[in-house]
Amino acid sequence: MIYIVDNILNYFIYLLICSLGFKLNPRKNKLLVCASGLTMLLAGLFNAYFDINSPFVYIFWSVLSISLFFEGHLPRLIVLSAALMYFTGIVDTFSVMLIQVVLIGGGIADTGITWWMESAYFISFFVYLLIYFQLLRKNEVYLCDIGLKYKLALLMQGSIFQMFYNFAFIFFDENSARYGWDAYAIFFISIVGVYYSIFLLLSLAIKNILSGRQNRELQSLMHMQKQQYDYQLQQSVAIRQFKHDLVNHIGVLRELMNEKKLEDAKDYVDTIWDIQDGFDLKLHTGDSFLDVIINYYFYLAQKENIEFSVSGKLTGKMPLEMVDVTSLMGNVLQNAVEAAIKASVPKVRVEFLEYKKEIFIVVRNSVMEKINANNRFFITSKEDKENHGFGLRNVIAVVEKYHGECYMDSAVEDGEAIFKISIAIPRENKA
Repeated sequence: MIYIVDNILNYFIYLLICSLGFKLNPRKNKLLVCASGLTMLLAGLFNAYFDINSPFVYIFWSVLSISLFFEGHLPRLIVLSAALMYFTGIVDTFSVMLIQVVLIGGGIADTGITWWMESAYFISFFVYLLIYFQLLRKNEVYLCDIGLKYKLALLMQGSIFQMFYNFAFIFFDENSARYGWDAYAIFFISIVGVYYSIFLLLSLAIKNILSGRQNRELQSLMHMQKQQYDYQLQQSVAIRQFKHDLVNHIGVLRELMNEKKLEDAKDYVDTIWDIQDGFDLKLHTGDSFLDVIINYYFYLAQKENIEFSVSGKLTGKMPLEMVDVTSLMGNVLQNAVEAAIKASVPKVRVEFLEYKKEIFIVVRNSVMEKINANNRFFITSKEDKENHGFGLRNVIAVVEKYHGECYMDSAVEDGEAIFKISIAIPRENKA
């Protein structure tokens, strides 16, 4: 019976780590999911029948059950399951030692530790949950984001500690009469220190991820601002060129008027007017800085034959700092234009609504197909996931900074798949 319980507890720990830590999704085929659980139970029955705990059986059912339960490439799942077995085995060893030190001061001769392993799983389970809530979820990072060198360092660190504590524990067990509780108290504290070192290493890996993420976000923002600046510079150069030729234009009109060529003069004025009209901002929101951003993406949309429209108008400036306006609207509109390009009927619609206490911004864009939107952790569809996918994360960060709200939704409107993001920003700046 104990072998079955042991397999079940290990099985649920694997599912927990794979689902929460590596963000793996269960297979849609229920038969394969059931086969995963059945494999684990059959392995437990095999061990119980022959009264053995063969590592080969353990490796076999662990790898097979994970591969059957989760979606993903088989080689990756095999490597992942092997690494999980090794790491959880290390953590379970320390958990057993903690229980032994507390209960019997290092072990009593002829006392089995069979059921202590089952109790140790609760300590291990608590450690995994603590890692998830205090490190991963808190920083919106997954174990799959951590670099390979940190993963290898974690396994090597655990291996070194385990070899040392196995030797030390056997020594204490065989010489328990020579030592008092103070020695075992130190041993207990040192094992707790091992858990702490695991947290420190993971914290270092996560800080490295967050630092890289912040640098990429800053580079993205700077690139976005540079694009807008280049657009304004292009417009400025065109205006200067027009002003430089203005004297010549007036001279031509004067000659046409002197020669009584009124129709030719009228046509020439219309031509000049059309040139001048190209310099003006086509869309106006009520915020001059926001107008630059909106018109820049309107310009990009026109180049890609995307229908781009804006409705509503603000009565004053946005209650955000300029850099936050760029990050908020730049990322939203950039994602909208990039997604709309791939749609059969490319459209982007921007709507501004004002109320007494809040400003609402709603951006709709057509997409290839209806997608799953996650308000907290949006996963990019681009192949280069490491350098993309933080655009909407930046949007959420700005919204939270100003104590606003942000909702994302994907639906079908008039037979077309659309993605919609709705943002509410309080008028009073509480940042």
